Amino acid sequence: MFDDTELRQRAWEVAASVVDPEIPVLTIADLGVLREVAVNEGRVEVTITPTYSGCPAMNMITLEIELALEHEGFRNSKVRTVLAPAWTTAWMSEDGRRKLREYGIAPPQEANSRRALFGMEQVACPQCGSEDTEVLSEFGSTSCKALWRCKNCREPFDYFKCH
Repeated sequence: MFDDTELRQRAWEVAASVVDPEIPVLTIADLGVLREVAVNEGRVEVTITPTYSGCPAMNMITLEIELALEHEGFRNSKVRTVLAPAWTTAWMSEDGRRKLREYGIAPPQEANSRRALFGMEQVACPQCGSEDTEVLSEFGSTSCKALWRCKNCREPFDYFKCH
C-alpha cells in the first residue's frame, strides 16, 4: 500500500506525462500548465492553469489527465482549472524551450527583457538561428503563437508569445 506522499509522486509522474494536444512534443509539465497534484483521503486532485483563459486545448488536457490517471489505477481523480495566478512563460521549463526550438517553434523570449517590453523583440529563427527575423502576424497557428519569418533562410515559423 502506498502512503499519500508516494501516491502523490506517482500521480504527478502520470499527469506530467500528458502532452499538449496543440504542441505534441511538449508535456503539460514542460509548459508549466501542471501546477499541483494533491492526495486527499486517497483521491488524487490535479490543478492546471491554462496558457490563456480561453485556451481550447484545456478540455482535451483535462480529459487526457483523467484517462492517464484512470489507466494507472487512480480512480475518481479530479482535475481543477485555476486562472490565478495567471500562467506565464516563466513557468515553462528549459527542456520545454529546447523541445520547442527543435520542433521548429521559437520559444518565448525573457518576459522582462527591455526589448520585449517595448515591442522590439529579436526572435531567433528556430531553423537557422538568425536573428534577422520579422513578425508577419500577431496570430499564428494557435492563440499562444505569432507568425514570424526569417529574412536569412526565408522560412516562416511560429513564435510562442510571451506573457
